[in-house]
Amino acid sequence: MSDSAIWTRNGVTDTRLVRNFSYVNGKWTGGEDNATLAVTNPADGAALGDVASLSGAQATAAVDAAQAAFADWSMTLPQDRSALLRRWFDLMIENKEDLARIMVLEQGKPLSEARGEIDYAASFVEYYAEEAKRPNIEGVTSHLPDAEVELWLEPVGVAALITPWNFPSAMLTRKAAAAIAAGCTVVAHPSGETPYSALALAELAERAGIPAGVFNVLTGKAATIVEPWTQDHRVRALSFTGSTDIGRLLYRQSADTVKRLVMELGGHAPVIVFKNTDMDIAIEESIKAKFATSGQDCLGANRIYVERPAYDEFCRRFTEATQALSLGTGMDDPDIGPLMNEKAVQKQEEHVADALEKGAKLACGGKRDDQGPLFYQPTVLTDVPDEAAIMRDETFGPVAAITPFDTEDEVVARANATEFGLVAYLHSHDPRRIYRVTRALQFGMVAVNRTKVTGAPIPFGGVKQSGLGREGARKGMEEFMEVKYVCRDWA
Repeated sequence: MSDSAIWTRNGVTDTRLVRNFSYVNGKWTGGEDNATLAVTNPADGAALGDVASLSGAQATAAVDAAQAAFADWSMTLPQDRSALLRRWFDLMIENKEDLARIMVLEQGKPLSEARGEIDYAASFVEYYAEEAKRPNIEGVTSHLPDAEVELWLEPVGVAALITPWNFPSAMLTRKAAAAIAAGCTVVAHPSGETPYSALALAELAERAGIPAGVFNVLTGKAATIVEPWTQDHRVRALSFTGSTDIGRLLYRQSADTVKRLVMELGGHAPVIVFKNTDMDIAIEESIKAKFATSGQDCLGANRIYVERPAYDEFCRRFTEATQALSLGTGMDDPDIGPLMNEKAVQKQEEHVADALEKGAKLACGGKRDDQGPLFYQPTVLTDVPDEAAIMRDETFGPVAAITPFDTEDEVVARANATEFGLVAYLHSHDPRRIYRVTRALQFGMVAVNRTKVTGAPIPFGGVKQSGLGREGARKGMEEFMEVKYVCRDWA
């Protein structure tokens, strides 16, 4: 259980949003034999509470509930689904501050970033409240005499959603709102490190009147809950955000039931800075790309390539900007908060040590901070060789790796030399170069002279080992729908 004083002391006014049980078939459900998982604050290691740890049998029971609810929900009028989603959105906005503070306590990100995530999360619910009304039947010119041809969009069925700890609210609503708008029912499993944000959204969904069985949130051990879903033929779609390694595992586990898969996996984003650009903008945007969410972002810049004539100036000014970043607990709203766990901090240490051993130079940072065991100083490495591990593996933390380049063809080849392909960042004022490089980059998304590109109306996703399918936009809703072809003769 959790002590309500912890939450009220940190500004959470409606403690009913802090739920310790899972939400299944419209009921708050504990684990078998009262099994629980402990949740702690990454800023100081303090216990926040214990949430229910559900069993594999309970995971299957949740599918039973979702399957039973699907018959009615899939036939609910689109405008009625829309109205319920809109009410869910309104409640999220009304409770924005509480949702943000719950997130800070369990995830550690700065308060302003948490507030921004709640706005971002709510935007998906609002967007799909509108899109729910628009999956129209499409008429097609018939290729057969005396036949009428139509294409119907229909919900696939029960959708399983697995969400990560770095964006515990937005990744859930981006999936769930699309699936629910399409007419699917949902079984969702949030990360065991950040379950309270998902449970708070379930509480608001219940208040909004979303029917029992339509939106189910199950906490517990991932393998225990998710594996039964991958093997259950009634689960027709599985959407996952997380590491490529886990994505491959889920892909294999889902093969026998031939599910619809939507996967947003790892990234290894390059930033390419040409000399003919606004250096003020390039540095400001590169700082954002690297250090947002304390670097714990699949869109985070992992490799920064700077054209050699601008290299020294960029390194100096980027380092100065990094040194000016504040480090602290999320409630104090610093620029950089704690990392999620010890494993994340160890990865920063390993990448820094490996890069220095291979010839990189340490411009600033490079060690844990004395504020706590999960705080790592914002770090800049320069002259990083391509052989360094940080140039191949996702760092997922506040360590920036900068290296020079000489030609356009060279930097494109180096940027593409990765198994990942989620997002790339490009800075240049030459329109022809922007076009050439954008076309040549093997990434699902390219940001030109800016960092922020995501939002509800755009199809988010990558290529290569960065995933399958798209989330957001109409395409995100279509991932949870099947096309039924109808060829009709009235005779």
